[in-house]
Amino acid sequence: MKIVFFGSSKYSLIGAKIIHESLGICLIVTVPQSPLEKFVAEKNIPFLSVKKLSEDVIGKIAQTKPDFFVVEDYGLILPETLLNLPKFASLNIHHSLLPKYRGPSPAPSAILAGEKVSGVSIIQMTNKVDAGDIYAQKEYALKPNETTESLLTELNTLGAELITSVIKNIEAGETTATKQDESKATKTTFMQKKNGFIDLDNLPGREKFDRMVRAFYPWPGVWTQLRLSSAGQAKIIKFLPNKQIQVEGKKPLSYKDFLNGYQNLNPKLLSLLR
Repeated sequence: MKIVFFGSSKYSLIGAKIIHESLGICLIVTVPQSPLEKFVAEKNIPFLSVKKLSEDVIGKIAQTKPDFFVVEDYGLILPETLLNLPKFASLNIHHSLLPKYRGPSPAPSAILAGEKVSGVSIIQMTNKVDAGDIYAQKEYALKPNETTESLLTELNTLGAELITSVIKNIEAGETTATKQDESKATKTTFMQKKNGFIDLDNLPGREKFDRMVRAFYPWPGVWTQLRLSSAGQAKIIKFLPNKQIQVEGKKPLSYKDFLNGYQNLNPKLLSLLR
C-alpha cells in the first residue's frame, strides 16, 4: 500500500507517526523547517519539503503511483490534478464533526462557542473546502480546561487511528461514504493576532474571557497593552491558560501573584482576574 502523507505542523507529526507505524508511508510532503523533517530523517522516509505544489512537485508525487493521500494539518490547498492521482482516495483528517466548523480553525472555534463535544471526520477531498463525503467520524468530549493545543493533540491522535481503519476498509471495498448535509454547514476563518486583543474599555465577561484564553492558546494568544505604573510605558500583557499571566519581558506568574504586585490597575480588569 502506497500512502503519501501531507502535513506541516507538530500536530500532523502525531498522525504521521501513527499512520507510518500501522500502514507505512511511502512519501511525506511538507514545508521547509517543518517538525516532520526530523521524523523523516529518523525513519528514512522519502520526503518533499516545498513552499508550493508546482507542476514539477506534482510530477514527483505522481511517480510514487499512490494508493492514498492523507492530508492532516497541512496548510496548502491540493489542486484537483493532484487530488485525482491516488488509486483509491485522497483523504483528509478534519478536526470537527462535519459539516459543522469547516475551514482552517475548527478547534478554537469549538472552544470559543462553548461546545461540549467535538471530534474528527475522515472525508474524501474535493475542490470545495471540507465539503467532501464522510467516511467516518468519532466524537471527543472536551475537558473543562481544554485549550486548542490540547484539543488538536487529542484530535490528531484520534484522527490518525480512525483513518488507518478507513484506509483498510476502502482497500477491501468494505466502506461507503456519506454526503454532508449542506444545510447544516458552518465555516471558520483564519485566526489573527487582533482576535486575541482585549479592549480594557470593553472587557468580555468572565466566561467569554476564559474561552478566549483557552481557544487562542498557543495562537494568536489573548493579550492587551497596559501601563503598570504612572511613570512607565505601556507593556504587552499576555493571558495564559490555568490562570497565568505574563508581563512583557518577564516570566509567567499566577493571577494571584500578579494581583498582589499590581493593585492599582484598571478595576474592571482586576475584577476579571479575581
